[in-house]
Amino acid sequence: MSNLFTWKLHGDGKTLRPGEVVEPDERLTWTRTAGIGAQHVIAMFGATFLVPILTGFDPSTTLFFTAMSTALFLLINKNVLPSYLGSSFGFIAPITAVTAAHKGLPVASFGILVTGLLLALVGVLVHYAGSKWIDIIMPPVINGAIVAIIGFNLAPSVWTNFKAAPDTALVTLLAVLLVAVLFRGLLGRLNILIGVIIGYAYACFRPGQVDFSEIGKAAWIGFPDFHLPQADFSILPMFITVVLVLVAENVGHVKSVAQMTGRNYDDQIGTALMADGIGTAIAGFGGGSGTTTYGENIGVMAATKVYSTAAYWCAAGFALLLSLCPKFGAIINTIPAGVLGGVTTLLYGMIGMIGIRIWVENKVNFDKPLNIMVAAITMIIAIGQFAFTIGGISFNGIAIGTIVILVAYHGLKAIGKATGTIEKDDPDIL
Repeated sequence: MSNLFTWKLHGDGKTLRPGEVVEPDERLTWTRTAGIGAQHVIAMFGATFLVPILTGFDPSTTLFFTAMSTALFLLINKNVLPSYLGSSFGFIAPITAVTAAHKGLPVASFGILVTGLLLALVGVLVHYAGSKWIDIIMPPVINGAIVAIIGFNLAPSVWTNFKAAPDTALVTLLAVLLVAVLFRGLLGRLNILIGVIIGYAYACFRPGQVDFSEIGKAAWIGFPDFHLPQADFSILPMFITVVLVLVAENVGHVKSVAQMTGRNYDDQIGTALMADGIGTAIAGFGGGSGTTTYGENIGVMAATKVYSTAAYWCAAGFALLLSLCPKFGAIINTIPAGVLGGVTTLLYGMIGMIGIRIWVENKVNFDKPLNIMVAAITMIIAIGQFAFTIGGISFNGIAIGTIVILVAYHGLKAIGKATGTIEKDDPDIL
């Protein structure tokens, strides 16, 4: 255990030549390492806090569990895989559906808890059986579609927030877009956070958009608001499909870090899934939102070339301290609907486009009728927000779309191979 928290000092710990890399088992001086950790907190901050604000969860509680989950992730992966676990956007749709049905956040927490446990079980299976079966069950055409519908299914909620204060929403959206193209490096990558701050500042000068009353009531130091889950098995179909999204996100993260560092992290895919699953389950048990690995923090590593896991321990420490300041959480809760409408116009669209990018990067061949048919049906189901209830069990557009593409793709492909219309070794990609 003592070796687990030992990092080699990189050079003199103070200077980095252009292009020089700090490996995961190395660190700079603790002051500089803490500074990198602070950058990671800032990078994940915008997206992590949007999830609880959009779903009604307590921001401080969510931040508390992102810190706990990150520490757990680093421990389970023996400090070799750098990652920060922030709030997953995959949970927004099912949580919103639960609250719209007036079932309350404790019921949503039960869904998060079960999702985390299932993800951990998938991690155990991958750790001992390998990850090849994931590629078989979820080839790129399925993987991309599932990720895409997570974003596109949320489009109607964007308009609800946007039209609440169109001027503020437009200012926020323009700020997010302009920061991305006006600034280089880390500042440009923080466009979501900076855009939200600019939109919030604008809203403060618009009558009735920002309510500061709760800030004065909040204490400076205190524990977040925890709550226990309330079992309701009827909502599970809406949450279980999120497992597939979390699998895709974690596998993608591990592969991205491997590419950046030049290390082989295939043995960490299973433990990464286990760690995120356990972290999500713990968050669900205590009233936090589900977690996932964050692309924003990959951006920080790409910009700084510092892959040290010590920086992520510092990031978790900073996040924990912020979560113990209720006044900070109260400030976050004052972000108005217009700001949320502006920033989610981009964010939800980007989630959808990430799914499209999976198709492009993996060269999915849409000249093949099977691929284009199952993808088309799935997208319409999600965007049209299909929904129904069977025996008291609710299915939303994402759940239905996920089930449809899994069953339709593998079922139709099997029929095609049996009848000879699809070659037995026919690939889905170009």
